[in-house]
Amino acid sequence: MTQALLHRPTGQGVAMAARKISEILPRTPLLPLDVDGRTIWCKAESLQPVGAFKIRGAWHRLTALTEEERARGVVGVSSGNHAQGVAWASRRLGIEATIVMPVDAPEVKLANTRALGAEVVLYDRPGGEDRDEVAARLCAARGATLVHAYGDPWIIEGQGSTGIEIAAQMAELSLAAPDQVVAPCGGGGLTAGLALALPDAAVIPVEPEGWDDVCRSLETGTICRVGADAPPTPCDALQTPGTWPINFEILRARCPFGLVVTPAEIRAAQRLAFAKLRLVIEPGGAAALAAVLAGRTPSAERTAIVLSGGNTDAQAFARVLSGAD
Repeated sequence: MTQALLHRPTGQGVAMAARKISEILPRTPLLPLDVDGRTIWCKAESLQPVGAFKIRGAWHRLTALTEEERARGVVGVSSGNHAQGVAWASRRLGIEATIVMPVDAPEVKLANTRALGAEVVLYDRPGGEDRDEVAARLCAARGATLVHAYGDPWIIEGQGSTGIEIAAQMAELSLAAPDQVVAPCGGGGLTAGLALALPDAAVIPVEPEGWDDVCRSLETGTICRVGADAPPTPCDALQTPGTWPINFEILRARCPFGLVVTPAEIRAAQRLAFAKLRLVIEPGGAAALAAVLAGRTPSAERTAIVLSGGNTDAQAFARVLSGAD
């Protein structure tokens, strides 16, 4: 039985991940935002060194590898943010990293991943090629360890360190921990980690229109996958085909429901984050804010949201700000 199969994500593991991450990275800001007369606390993960929260899970996962596993290298699957997190951690630890990325990933994410020293292997996402199959072949051929973007216990724990920081920062402001946390959701690594980190908070995953497999999974009680006719979405970071059992086990126990946002709502959230918080947020990273601005989240005394990433092409972001997109 592999090390990954033996390990289960826990709140204790999240706390350990938070300690490890605090030794190498400063905390990202927790910014107040007034929305219809109430204060929303925004965790600016777009300001991480790789522009997204994914650096957390990558560091926790790679530092848990044995020396033998480090020598054989790692393989990741990602549209770009997890790719950069794994590449960043691999370079710091001296581990060879290969990332399976879609041919239609934003150029800025492809370029940044390569600049961090990782090998990029492209797959045809628009053509229906399965990235997990490509990664499995690479792992088998090279003896490498798979570092999955969300279906991995250490990744879940590492992403959950976001919640540990949120609670600590609110305590420093003489506030109790959040009773509601809203977060963008692709495969569910972040939301599962937040659920472990903040057991007394309602955790609400937010997905883009047409890519709401986690929402439907929560409704039905069984894992649903994205349909073959899923529409194009600007949220490349949230284009996951379906969650994994290790994530869904946590989500089903802790997330009462999920929310869906439209491309127009996401663009509005990007513009507001830039105007009010002076932050560049990519479409997927703005999903939670979009749900709050659209009035879809329940009222709560202390709502925190995660602005999960800011890796967007300059031209695409300029179109959003101009209202042309």
